[in-house]
Amino acid sequence: MKRSLAGRIWPNATALVLAAGFVFPVYWMFNTAFKPTRDIISEDPVWFPFHGTFAHFATAVHAPYFWTLARNSAVVTVLAVVLSLAIALCGAFALTRMRFRGRRGILLTFMVAQMAPWQVMVISVYLIVRDADMLNSLLPLTFFYMLMVLPFTLLTLRGYVAAVPRELEESAMVDGCTRRQAFLKVVFPLLAPGLMATSLFGFITAWNEFPLVLVLNKEPDAGTLPLWLSQFQSQFGDDWGATMAAASLFAVPILLLFLFLQRKAVGGLTSGAVKG
Repeated sequence: MKRSLAGRIWPNATALVLAAGFVFPVYWMFNTAFKPTRDIISEDPVWFPFHGTFAHFATAVHAPYFWTLARNSAVVTVLAVVLSLAIALCGAFALTRMRFRGRRGILLTFMVAQMAPWQVMVISVYLIVRDADMLNSLLPLTFFYMLMVLPFTLLTLRGYVAAVPRELEESAMVDGCTRRQAFLKVVFPLLAPGLMATSLFGFITAWNEFPLVLVLNKEPDAGTLPLWLSQFQSQFGDDWGATMAAASLFAVPILLLFLFLQRKAVGGLTSGAVKG
């Protein structure tokens, strides 16, 4: 039975309104970053910078410690994501394919950890890192960022591993593969969408994290880009063009990664949510 015209229009209209609401702030950020200063402070809004400039981006990238903190953010984020994927993949396979005592308790622990707000544990984390004499180091950031994304990564990958039929592994083992070889050659290639979905989530979480680095890494050259961005306006005052350029530079890696992984990521999240 065909839906009425109104029944077909209102979901699309609602989606368009929501999309515009989400996209417009991002568009205005990039738009302001390319505007000359006279257009930014103009009373009449300039919707498109016909006479765009890269001067604001030059100001941002030449700000103190930008490249150092960009390198710190990249190192910490990539290491945290890779470590969480490696640990979660092994854990998801064990929880899905093996039966052992305490399995349900482990799953429950990860679910509780997924719901726990990290902000309330910042003081405890600070005391641990301080007592270990590792303040202003990237190693604690990497470790705790990995712990932040590990529960979601493991639970999602567990659902995705469960979607792979056991018969594929058994067939490979009958043909002479060990269990590890069957996993690497048969199961692992089928997990690509799930790995992309969880790596995208982990990257966004670690790249955007602010409270922990604010407490643990107070030295100017030991922080990450979120901390640099929060202090940027205090250094440059009301230079909104430079501020928006800095925010745009911070957002570009996430936007590029999302555009590259979006199809596989959506499929991975959906499969991981409904399987197992």
